[in-house]
Amino acid sequence: MSNQVSTKNRILDAAEELFAEHGFSETSLRVITANAEVNLASVNYHFGSKKSLIEAVFDRYMECFTNELMSEMVKVDRQDQKITVSKVLNTLVRPLLEIDNVRPNGSSVFMKLLGRAYAETQGHIRRFAMERYSHVLARFTRLLHKASPELKPSEMFWRLHFMLGAFIFTLAGHEALQEISESDFGEVVDVKEIIARLIPFLSAGFSNTDIPANYLSAGEA
Repeated sequence: MSNQVSTKNRILDAAEELFAEHGFSETSLRVITANAEVNLASVNYHFGSKKSLIEAVFDRYMECFTNELMSEMVKVDRQDQKITVSKVLNTLVRPLLEIDNVRPNGSSVFMKLLGRAYAETQGHIRRFAMERYSHVLARFTRLLHKASPELKPSEMFWRLHFMLGAFIFTLAGHEALQEISESDFGEVVDVKEIIARLIPFLSAGFSNTDIPANYLSAGEA
């Protein structure tokens, strides 16, 4: 049994590294099996298909992240003070950093995987995530609605999309940002400091009350 677990984990480790660096479409099962030093039959035995393997890679991160996130959101929801967008966004910080204790450089890898899923329009990943974790996104959205009750559902959708996109893009490339910060400005920053800079920026954008009544007319003006 331990050999089977070890083989399964080797496949997952190789797959997550390759998916994060090269994308899902560009990474073949042949390359994964070569890096994991297993045969194709092992992948079929443990996962059945490449889609199932992709979902399993995500699930290692999502399980940890969403459990911690739910705990943080419950704390915010129970507070007597006014819920703000900044408070809601801060619920993401500890769960994200906690992944580093579960997987080496986990927060960065997780964001890269999410970024790949966005860029490559992996529909089955969204379906998988919604089937298993839609209640987490629903609670996060409800908290944002409490913080910004004036936003219509359609506007909430766009702002949430833009905000999460910026969050994922920034953290997926945090190594490059750290190198630029140190070489150009002499500032050494860690992931937590990057997030601390990012949240006020995202909060201000999400909370902006300047909503054009007609986006087409505003764009043509």
